[in-house]
Amino acid sequence: MNFQQLRIVRETVRRGFNLTEASNALYTSQSGASKHIRDLEEELGVELFERRGKRILGLTQGGAALVEIIERILLDAENLKRSAHQLTHEDQGSLAIATTHTQARYALPPIVARFKQVFPKVHLELHQCGPDEIVSLLKAGKVDIGIATEALHEEGQLFACFPFYHWYHGVIVPQGHPLDDGKPLTLERIAEHPIVTYHEGFTGRARIDRAFCAAEVVPDIVLTALDADVIKTYVELGLGVGLIASMAYHEERDRGLTLLDASDLLPRNTTYLALRRGHFLRTYAYRFLQLCREDLDELTVQQVLAGKAE
Repeated sequence: MNFQQLRIVRETVRRGFNLTEASNALYTSQSGASKHIRDLEEELGVELFERRGKRILGLTQGGAALVEIIERILLDAENLKRSAHQLTHEDQGSLAIATTHTQARYALPPIVARFKQVFPKVHLELHQCGPDEIVSLLKAGKVDIGIATEALHEEGQLFACFPFYHWYHGVIVPQGHPLDDGKPLTLERIAEHPIVTYHEGFTGRARIDRAFCAAEVVPDIVLTALDADVIKTYVELGLGVGLIASMAYHEERDRGLTLLDASDLLPRNTTYLALRRGHFLRTYAYRFLQLCREDLDELTVQQVLAGKAE
């Protein structure tokens, strides 16, 4: 048994049982990968995959149980390397963070700036992607920390999640817009105008939809986008009123636009910091978490990761 055999099994599962893609990802031949799998199955005395001819269809019952162990073995091996590197290079290395555009653009800049002042030799990798991809990257061990409002807290058994901060949506309109008349803002009044907001699954969009549904109001959403900068551009062009994360509005930068408070109309959102349980973290990763939330010291985080606290 060797690590390459285990990596091929893991990658085959991750690639939807496509052995060609798994082989390419690991820079080996398909025939070589197939032999590695057969050799491992013979050594274990268990067939890991269901097959039809040469095609792999899925995991056998035994394979499903053993793949979990294979994942743990490979994760521990990666943690061993990280731990050894930590002993000799405490203040240098890399920190990979997966987050959404909204967090990368509006919440993280001051934190990243402070972190780089303390750890100038650490290479920071910032992956901007959607919530589902953030979950996938964390599961695969390709990033150390995930930051998003959606999806992360739904993976309770695999991830440890910590509330980062709370925020609300606001209504963005051109100056002089009829909604900016000093009268009480309501969902009904907002729905009288075309709406520009986030794509489904991004930046609290589901909570916006639920608020309108609960009020039995049907909004006219004419355009959706991934980030607030695009939404603000089309609001400026007169396509409609915008529903954006309030922290995305900057009075000086967004001259010509006005942000209307909608915290009484739309529910509160929570952005989470997420870690994969069992994934080794360098000392500077814990320091990054504490810069995000002062009470998240290394001991507190480790206790939650170990299931000793929540």
